[in-house]
Amino acid sequence: MAADAEGLFAEHHQQLFRYLCRAVGQADTARDLTQDLFVRVSRAKLPDAGGPQIKAWLFRIARNLALDHHRRRVMRAEAQDVPEGQRPATQHTALAINRALESLADLDRDVFLMREVSGLTYDEIATACDLTTDSVRSRLHRTRLQLRQQLAAPIAQRLREPMRQRPGRPRQDL
Repeated sequence: MAADAEGLFAEHHQQLFRYLCRAVGQADTARDLTQDLFVRVSRAKLPDAGGPQIKAWLFRIARNLALDHHRRRVMRAEAQDVPEGQRPATQHTALAINRALESLADLDRDVFLMREVSGLTYDEIATACDLTTDSVRSRLHRTRLQLRQQLAAPIAQRLREPMRQRPGRPRQDL
């Protein structure tokens, strides 16, 4: 386990970036927050505990940065400015996922993202979010059900629509 900020960066920056990317919804902002996170880590006294405790500590900092970002940010959705029929299918799906994630309570969203995007264990999530392991399990289950319910209709709608043909290419039926 790396004992300095550079070693922690090398070991954990990809996971933290992916988590922050989903938490804030924009890769550029996630890069900035990841950089801010490691600036803070370089200035902080590292916890004495090793392994999972340091990883949980890093994700706690990331979570706090994401929450601060959401508090300061005025929700704006550039994708909503495009008329519904003119968006590619992947944008429809991404927009539906982002809306569903935004509808979650902050703690539920963070627990879900730490597990599904960053792959943290239940114990690491519990430490990062000041929860019990059983509470993490319960929140994950409830959040998965809520997301499944919210995403069922938009995904089913996209599946019913015919695939769009790329311009300039003739359709080849099999």
